[in-house]
Amino acid sequence: MKVVIFGASGATGQYLVQKALDQQHEVTAFVRNRGKLAVERPRLTIIKGNVKDQHIVHNAITGQDAVLSALGASSIFKLDQLVIEGMANILNAMESCVVRRLIYLSTLGVEESRASAGFMIRNLAPTMLRNEIKGHELRENMIRKSESLWTIVRAPILTNGPFTGKYRCGESLKSDSFMTSLSRADVADLMLSQLTDQRFNRKSISLMPSN
Repeated sequence: MKVVIFGASGATGQYLVQKALDQQHEVTAFVRNRGKLAVERPRLTIIKGNVKDQHIVHNAITGQDAVLSALGASSIFKLDQLVIEGMANILNAMESCVVRRLIYLSTLGVEESRASAGFMIRNLAPTMLRNEIKGHELRENMIRKSESLWTIVRAPILTNGPFTGKYRCGESLKSDSFMTSLSRADVADLMLSQLTDQRFNRKSISLMPSN
């Protein structure tokens, strides 16, 4: 499958790129800083650009089968308007290029899911990460209003631990853990599985470690 990954040079985006290539997908990695993605592999194309640039975003999406977003704010402590505008550009380009499938990485800290996400996310995220959460909520709202065939993946606290495959996903999950966390490798695995899994089309799902 031909996929474009936005935020490909970020911590989670790099796992997405590597795992997508391992699964034999043809990958276009959209990065702001080429130096942060030191990968050269067959079936990998790297596009350096800014998601605020409508023309570059359109070119990156043209001819793709699916779009994956691991975009994040430049700082978790501020509302990054560039990423919000970038998501609007991605959605507009998907519509004009007739690319429907979108898998978006969000956070369990958004208001709709935080009450079931464990102590730290439930009690600390709304204050410490309020601007990052607001950005995700704004982008989620844009996605839900779009014509895309979207899946929003709400992840817990992310770690750089190894891939385990020990996670669960669904619309009504709950965690009683003090700190609900999962490795980026596991998150990448779940996101890529949505390329062929139709159960969560146009749904927001929570992602948590297995009990």
